Amino acid sequence: MNLEQLVSSAQQGDDDAFYKLMQTHKEKLYRVAYAFFRNETDALEALQEVTCRAYLKLPKLKQPAYVSTWLTRIMIHVCVDEQKRKKRSLASDMGSDAPIRDDTDTTDLRLELEDAISRLTGMHRQVIILKYFEDLTIREIAALLDHPEGTIKTWLHKALGALRKDLGKGW
Repeated sequence: MNLEQLVSSAQQGDDDAFYKLMQTHKEKLYRVAYAFFRNETDALEALQEVTCRAYLKLPKLKQPAYVSTWLTRIMIHVCVDEQKRKKRSLASDMGSDAPIRDDTDTTDLRLELEDAISRLTGMHRQVIILKYFEDLTIREIAALLDHPEGTIKTWLHKALGALRKDLGKGW
């Protein structure tokens, strides 16, 4: 059964088809969530929320061929919503606790980069994650976020500039 047939069956109420559909996409969706949260528990909770939302909204999906993009878009919305909720509830805990840089330890470098990415604004963080963690093209990101390619390029340029500024000349 190909992907479109699987979606069609799931839309008609076949729970096994829906399960197979989510199994097919869960690894990619998890990677997107983990890139946002850098936390397994939050990533798994986001994946669970996406599964619930997809189950409820799947009958409304008009183009089964775009189910992967549709699920990824739901995941991005869930992640952004959760980050906004956390920012509101933990506003007093905000602060920059950047790790001390140790050029000989790649783990520290990775953590420093992840911290810098987490400090980017919403759309800048999203385009960096989609471009460099999910290996999407500019065109795919534009379709996913429903913005022109030129806007995506601008956001990507500004995000990379902000990362360079945040991380300093050593990068």
